[in-house]
Amino acid sequence: MAACADAGACALADPDPWAGFCGYIERVCAMQAEDRGFANVLTMTFPADKHFEAERDRAYQGFIELVRRAQAAGRLRTDFVGEDLAMLLMANAGVIAGTADAAPGTWRRFAASMIQALRADAAASLPSPPAPAVMERALQHLYQAGTRHERRSH
Repeated sequence: MAACADAGACALADPDPWAGFCGYIERVCAMQAEDRGFANVLTMTFPADKHFEAERDRAYQGFIELVRRAQAAGRLRTDFVGEDLAMLLMANAGVIAGTADAAPGTWRRFAASMIQALRADAAASLPSPPAPAVMERALQHLYQAGTRHERRSH
């Protein structure tokens, strides 16, 4: 989680808000590809581990600031919200899982496609995003389904 928060801090240091946002999306998608367990950690909570939860909060707050800056610069679509990152990462996890053996770099094309779709000059507005609590439940469901699958395959 510290690496995720550090990626956000690095992206915030970029003087170009759009480049920082894009770099962050690419980095967290790469983190998922490099460490399949990373996606699971993103969906878990560890209330007893104050350091972990502080890093999670630092990562989230950094990302929200990236979004704010990229939108203020007129580069990121105005209807993008924090929950959209969760959807993007869930989809990227599926791409990684589905192509890991045959085409392991496919996630790069997916991330680039998503970045293009998030540009402010992209097509019409999106449907309303799911509520944060709904996305949290979806992430938990995804994690639980993955751990059930892992237990069956071992």
